[in-house]
Amino acid sequence: MKKTSGARILVLLLSVLLADFALAGDEPGARMRIGMIGLDTSHCLAFTKLLNEAAADDPELGGCRVVLVYPKGSPDIESSVSRVPDYTVKIREMGVEIEDDLQKMVDSVDAVLLETNDGRPHLEQVIPVLKAGKPVFIDKPVAGSLADAIAIYELAKHYGTPVFSSSSLRYSSSVQSVRNGSIGEVTGCDAYSPCSLEATHPDLFWYGIHGCETLFTAMGAGVKTVTRSSSAGSDVVTGVWKDGRIGTFRGIRSGKSGYGGTAFGTEGVVQLGPYEGYRPLVVEIVRFFRGGDVPVSAEETIDLYAFMEAADESKRQGFVPVEVAQVIAAAREKAMQRVRAETAGNQ
Repeated sequence: MKKTSGARILVLLLSVLLADFALAGDEPGARMRIGMIGLDTSHCLAFTKLLNEAAADDPELGGCRVVLVYPKGSPDIESSVSRVPDYTVKIREMGVEIEDDLQKMVDSVDAVLLETNDGRPHLEQVIPVLKAGKPVFIDKPVAGSLADAIAIYELAKHYGTPVFSSSSLRYSSSVQSVRNGSIGEVTGCDAYSPCSLEATHPDLFWYGIHGCETLFTAMGAGVKTVTRSSSAGSDVVTGVWKDGRIGTFRGIRSGKSGYGGTAFGTEGVVQLGPYEGYRPLVVEIVRFFRGGDVPVSAEETIDLYAFMEAADESKRQGFVPVEVAQVIAAAREKAMQRVRAETAGNQ
């Protein structure tokens, strides 16, 4: 009987391992295990359904599966309290396991969806993910304050972890077309969306974010001043960009509502909308998880949330124009205190 060389044995072992990997890859989601934080928004079920029911050969969503969820909600938000028990039953039916240890969940997956509907706990919840270096999508609102949003992105930079946040409205085809130059250079935009309020968050963070995201997708970063008008049934927020362009957001709380707007450009004027569902956003999330570029820069996301927080500041000051740079500077000072405390001894 011939002796088998060490090299031959190594080749045989590698062949066995590759064969096992190929078999595992035939199982849905074997190539990418996704964990979820939070279970109190409809996005949890909708995103899981899209991913876990995707065909294995789907080039956009196939091979990615939500496998674990850390099912936390917020005890002081009624919609959160009421949803978690029902959503727990439904997500288990989709084959997702419940994991009550956040760190264990993070350690067991390749990427994370932070879906807690309440933005306030996002900073605390995302820190273990950032430390683990796992790519993370943070659903809207990215945080419960501008200071926390800045802290998240500063910590992501510190730990070298990619972070992406967006409303699904960013990926409406008409908005993306404008973003990609269909009407030439964008000279202005008027966007609108529902704008229900939640007392625990800045006014526009909770639902106005959708229309504001549309506005910033068209206009990009660079807002200079913000002025707000407000009534029981609506808000109108006007931003003047550093290059002189003007963009507005109308938040709707009475009468007929919807998502859309008008974009103005050097080569045309187009209507924005309608809402096209979650799949376009989830496709971007998967592309990001697979190693693609961060789809929305930290600069633009922070500018967007500064626009919304400046709208609150304008209201507090009697609906006067507010300098966005001052709002960002004040929030950054608070954020960096938290970042320094979190990273002390880890330089």
